[in-house]
Amino acid sequence: MTLAYSLDSHDAAVPSQALVEVLDRLGSRLNVAKDTEIYAQEDEVEFLYRVADGVVRTTRLTCDGRRQVGDFYYPGDLFGLEPGPDHQFSAEALTDCKVLVVRRSVVRALAGERELDRAVLEATRRELQRVQDHVLLLGRKSAREKVAGFLMSLAHQQHDNNVQLPMGRQDMADYLGLTIETVSRTLTRLQGDAIVEFPELRRFRVTRWEALEDLAA
Repeated sequence: MTLAYSLDSHDAAVPSQALVEVLDRLGSRLNVAKDTEIYAQEDEVEFLYRVADGVVRTTRLTCDGRRQVGDFYYPGDLFGLEPGPDHQFSAEALTDCKVLVVRRSVVRALAGERELDRAVLEATRRELQRVQDHVLLLGRKSAREKVAGFLMSLAHQQHDNNVQLPMGRQDMADYLGLTIETVSRTLTRLQGDAIVEFPELRRFRVTRWEALEDLAA
């Protein structure tokens, strides 16, 4: 299970402050090209990562070769924390990214074992909530509700009515448990109902907030 939470949120500020200081002061700054792997599924957990710019995607391949998108991580998000010794998901740059990287041993030495444990515990709590929300999304909502909820989460995350869509239709499908054809058809219907509009393939605008919120709820 890949763990991530926003270091900029009020709840995360207190337990993660030492981590922020270590990452800002000692973290190596990596420029990661789009579609480049940052770490692989089942790699040993050695580093902590923070997105400085761009978007990171985590994925997992099932035993029958299917791909599941775990989540998407944005500037300010910490990722790569795991409760165990190995990464359960791989991480890739969805866009060109800048990532801060620091060894866990450095965090442990400078921030302390307790601080690292607190970060893992807090990330675990947040990740469990994300997993519960994702399970509900996958199991109890229609395709239209799933896509609407995904678009609403992006709009809230970017705090903008003119929303960038960094991921493609296949990424959305693999995250939502749908086929790419269903995602494309649903986006077309939402646009036809004047709930959202797509002036560009990777950018949308919410035109009827209340209708989108009702679907997302």
